[in-house]
Formats: sequence, structure tokens, C-alpha cells
Amino acid sequence: MPAIKTTHWRRRLAASDQPAYLSIADLIDEDLKSGRLAPRDRLPTLRELASELQLNYTTVARAYAEARRRGLIDSRPGMGTHVRGLRPALPLRGGSGAEMTMNLPPEPDDPALLARLHESAAALLARADLYALLRYQDFGGSAEDRDTGAEWLRARLPGTQAAQVLVCPGIHSALTALVSQLARPGEAICAEALTYPGLKAIATQLGVTLHPLPLDDEGPSAAAFEQACRSVAPKALYLNPTLQNPTTLTVSRARREALADVALRYSIPIIEDDAYAMLPREVPLPLAQLAPELTYYLSGFSKCLGAGLRSAYVRAPNERLAQRLAGALRATTVMASPITNALATRWVRDGSAQAMLETIRAECEARQALAARHLAGHAVWAQPEGFHLWLPLASSWSVVEFASYLRTQGVAVVASAAFATDADPPDAVRICLGGPLSRADCEHALRLIADTLDHPQHPHATVM
Repeated sequence: MPAIKTTHWRRRLAASDQPAYLSIADLIDEDLKSGRLAPRDRLPTLRELASELQLNYTTVARAYAEARRRGLIDSRPGMGTHVRGLRPALPLRGGSGAEMTMNLPPEPDDPALLARLHESAAALLARADLYALLRYQDFGGSAEDRDTGAEWLRARLPGTQAAQVLVCPGIHSALTALVSQLARPGEAICAEALTYPGLKAIATQLGVTLHPLPLDDEGPSAAAFEQACRSVAPKALYLNPTLQNPTTLTVSRARREALADVALRYSIPIIEDDAYAMLPREVPLPLAQLAPELTYYLSGFSKCLGAGLRSAYVRAPNERLAQRLAGALRATTVMASPITNALATRWVRDGSAQAMLETIRAECEARQALAARHLAGHAVWAQPEGFHLWLPLASSWSVVEFASYLRTQGVAVVASAAFATDADPPDAVRICLGGPLSRADCEHALRLIADTLDHPQHPHATVM
């Protein structure tokens, strides 16, 4: 006999105009909410329920598949089908599914810090020559902005001079200008086999090929880079060497030296996208110190303060190349916003940027500790001071099913295909722990992810 009473199901099915398999899934959902069903209750077998409801076997199989897709039930060989229970889902903001997809730094709940930023911004605008900030300006930022950029970059690159530095509206704009300047349509740039999706979009738009370099525990393969230099004559090497997006990998000192050595021997320009490098307390030497005559070093505020602060710095190998790059930047973006630049300069000069960075770093550490606890036992790639993690899928989930199912639970993650440059993405997803999610919301999402990993669904395996 069935383990639950289904008399009311027969009545509802007889009165419903929708397909029976959808109605059954709805009834399971309703009975959970009403208390007729409780987590771990055993459901009838497919044959039992088909007989009880006077339906064919295939219809009931589809109903259970739909209920599994919604996360209502779970089936395991030898154990039958049990109610899994309702789990509160996180609402997707505006239907965008951006909670854990866009790689945004966390927004710390620190009223004193927010008050400091408000006061600093208000003081800037109170004293600023607003008409001057509303005019066109020479590209690369004002003299004060470039001096401030050099000051910010000296934390990673001692000796940086303002003449080498350009201020631009975000790292993405600098990448667009650099790729357009260094490579022509049909030519190649070397990049990690898993890399920043924005670079893929830029290369596609400009008709430039990305030549993938396989990754290991130390970073992109130097041997593969040298082979590419011999076979495809790349016009540049792109690297995101610190807290790499998406894998969280930080390239080792030895691998940086090996890559720089190859670049120097073959005279290949290096684009060092160090967007996350201000977050860790200790980082290996940048390639811009190992091969300064070849390296364009990029740093900005979107990954250490907030994505809306569209102000970033490029340190060119020398003043002549900085001026040449300024022409490409002017052609693609005209100029960075003087108002945004002024705010970034103010926050660097008065210490607000450093205070924000330190607070975000501490929040990253707290959230990574939550991830380590809830995802213990899973092969997660993460760094304590970063705000994203890379989750290889060792269970029977496919990447697409895993991401799709999480989305039904209100948690959106990014599948590995978005990052792959070699058309062979691994079974993995990237999860962002930052953005507007509170720490409590972040923990809730991690619990949902852990539960999904521990109780995989198999809607594709059911006979339809």
C-alpha cells in the first residue's frame, strides 16, 4: 500500500485541466506547505501511485521527475522515493540571477566606514570646481590623478612614475585598447585555458584569436607558452595571475619567472591584469617587475572597492608606450569620468580606499570561512582573502543541470564554459561570495549549494 494517503489527489486530478504530471508535482508541493507531507516521508513507488490514481506508469514517472526538478523529492536505489522538503530560496534580484554570478566584492556592514566615505565624497564635491569636472580633459587623467595612480601602484610596483601611468574608466576599457593595439584581426594572444570572460568578449569583437595555455597548480604552462611562441607567433600574453578569475589560482613565483623568461626571449608583450592583487596580504612579485620592459600592468578599484567606481590604472613599460596607449584608449573610450577620477583620488589620498580595502579583505575572510565549513568534503578551490571560489563537480550532476537547478532555488552561479578558451571546459562552476548579499544571505546560499551537492537530482535519468 502507498505510504501516504492520496484520496484528495484523485479528486484534484479529476477537476484539473493541466497535464496530470504537473498537477501531481503541484500536489506534493501543496501537501508539504500544508503539513500533510513532511520531510523524509516515503512516497509510493511509481507502480503503486499509477495504480492508486488510475494513471499510466509514464505519467507518474514524469510527475516524479518534475517534483525532483523542483527539489521536492529524492529517489535513491534501494531506499525508494522520499519527500525532500521545501527549502527557502533566495530571491533573484530583479529576475537577473546575479546574486552569485557577477564577481563583485562584498559590501561590509560597517556604518562607520560608510559614514567616512559619505563625508569624504561630500567634502570633495563641496570644494570642487564642478565646471572643470564637467569638461573634456586630457586623456589619462589630470596630473593629480596620475600622481595618485602611481602612489597606489607603488604598493605592488616600487618606483612607478606618473609618466608611465594612465587613468582609464575600468580595467575592461584598458584591455580593449591594449588588445586592439597589440593584435590585428586573425592574430593570436595567449591566455589561460580558463580566463576572464570579458577578455573572450573583447577578442571576439576585435576578431582576435585566444590561444589557450593549460593550467596546473602553479599557473599557465610556460612550456606551452614557448611552443605557442614558435608555432602561432602570439602578439601578447594575457595573465590574471593573482586570485585568478575563475580558478582563484595565484601563479607561483617560479612560474612567473618562467613565463617572463619566455616573453623576454621572444619579445612578447605581457598584459598583467592584477585586478585582485590588492586583496591578499602577500603576493609573489608581479611580472611587471620580472619583465618591466614588456609588461602593461593593470589595477583598479572594481574588485577591491566596488564595481561602480569605474577608475583604473595602467602602468605602461615606459612613457613613450604610455602615450601610444593613450591614443588607443582615447579612440575607444574618449576619457575616464573626471568626477569618478576625482573621487578615487580623494579616497586614495585621505586613506578611505585603504580602509575600505582592509574591511573588504576581512569580510572576504569571514565568508571564505563559511564556505570552507559548509562545503567541507568537496574539492573547492579558494583563497582566504578572495571573494569567489571554484567548485569542481565530482558528483553525478552535469554542470548545466547543477547551475539550472540552483537557479530554481534562487542561487545563480556561472558554469565553466563561460571561462574556457580551449572548447573543453571542466565540470565546474564559479561562485561569487560578494556583491549585495549580506553575510547571512551568503551563508544561506552556501547551505543550499551544499545540500544540492549532497543530494543530487537526476531529472534526466527518468523515463519519459
